[in-house]
Amino acid sequence: MSAQVATQAPVAAVPPASAPSAAAAVPTGTRHAARRRARQRWLRRVVLGVSLTLLALPIVALLEFSVRYPLTGAVDLDAWRKIVSGRTSEYQTLAPLWTGLTNSLVMCAITVTLMLVLLLPTMVWVQLRRPRLGRALELVCLLPLTIPAVVLVVGLAPVYRVISTRVLDSSTIWLSFAYVILVLPFAYRALAAGLRSIDLVTLSEAARSFGASWWVVLVRVVAPNIRSAIVSACFLSVAVVLGEFTLARILARDNLQTALFQINLSDSQVAAAMAFLALVGTTVLLVVVDLLMSRSRPTRPHAPGVTAS
Repeated sequence: MSAQVATQAPVAAVPPASAPSAAAAVPTGTRHAARRRARQRWLRRVVLGVSLTLLALPIVALLEFSVRYPLTGAVDLDAWRKIVSGRTSEYQTLAPLWTGLTNSLVMCAITVTLMLVLLLPTMVWVQLRRPRLGRALELVCLLPLTIPAVVLVVGLAPVYRVISTRVLDSSTIWLSFAYVILVLPFAYRALAAGLRSIDLVTLSEAARSFGASWWVVLVRVVAPNIRSAIVSACFLSVAVVLGEFTLARILARDNLQTALFQINLSDSQVAAAMAFLALVGTTVLLVVVDLLMSRSRPTRPHAPGVTAS
């Protein structure tokens, strides 16, 4: 008896259902947003790198010129040794440079003080009491940008003739009065940005409701809330004063730039080295003040039950 072998048709193996891939699980809009953010980060890095390169090239060239002899191209630190010794030659010293630097630093302090005393209370008062005068104040503050420095000197020369002979004296530091006019456009923009970032009306009304005087409102309420804007206005003013040449030259006054010009006539490498030192010193001062401001800025406490991300 033959055994009957039951044969079955082969059954095709069905692959198990696989989990959806990570790419399919991510929405298309999210992938596009991620790629867009990546492109933006790359573009920001490129723009930042190009900007830093363009800013660094003149500084590096200035440093190289101060240490490389122009005729032979050999590296020589003679200009820096002259600065340390205080003499550019046997018969010439760096006394005019130190005089000009001292005058410029004193004028920086006077200009910044006058700018803050005149501009900040005026802007706060206009924004609180006379908002319609805001456009007129902006026009007056931005007007020095449209007036060439030579034209400004022509108008200021008779004024300084009277100041030097009848009111004060011929000291260089009185150029600070003219420098206040020059820094108005830059300081106004910085302070205006700070005032727009706060609710000035609410803050002042709250302080006044507690019996604070207008001086207290300005010094203890408004100024701390726009501290970064005030610092920016001060540094812009310092940069303008340290770099000003036309007024001081035509009015026969001595500041840092006129001293560098005089030294450049006899030893251009020493002038380049001192310009490099002034630039580095200003940059370091800006970074230090910014770090101090960031450390002194109070941190806001988190609300209960909310975890900081």
